[in-house]
Amino acid sequence: MQQSKGRPRGGGADQESRAEPFDGHDPVPPEEAGQLRYDDPWYDALASGWGESAGDGAQVQSLVPPARGEGMTGAAAADVYLEVQRSAAFQEVRRRYRRFVVPAFVVFFAWYVGYVVAATTVPELMARPVAGAVNVAMVVGLGQFLSTFLLTWAYARHARLRRDRAALELRWDTQELTRGVGGGRP
Repeated sequence: MQQSKGRPRGGGADQESRAEPFDGHDPVPPEEAGQLRYDDPWYDALASGWGESAGDGAQVQSLVPPARGEGMTGAAAADVYLEVQRSAAFQEVRRRYRRFVVPAFVVFFAWYVGYVVAATTVPELMARPVAGAVNVAMVVGLGQFLSTFLLTWAYARHARLRRDRAALELRWDTQELTRGVGGGRP
């Protein structure tokens, strides 16, 4: 049984009583109680399917505004994005990205696979002691972690120095173009 925690209880006998506001907000007026409100934080009718009909077969009109970019402005915004994608500036950003990522991936993947293959095919080499209880496998395994951090640092540095400014300029240009065709926020 649920406790009332000091709140007044209803009269019972299947009689509904108006609940007092527990969070300090005004209660919903009775005439709006059956309608869904868009500003309600618990409103999830679009995802759950609740509230799609009024119970008597009549459809409840949605109070959710239509999504941005529907209709003609969506097609115009798509044209803007295609135009930006085909631009020389965008292609340069993508080329700089690929020139770093592809070789870095190949080197890092080869380094990782080399460690796994060496650990399984030449265990006597990996078991060779380096200093005390530390062997070659432990040093190379810790080198994997170190190389991961170095690769992350190198990627962030490369992005900051060679791509971020150009990508940000493209982003601003794209936003201005989409705002001009009505696809952006007013």
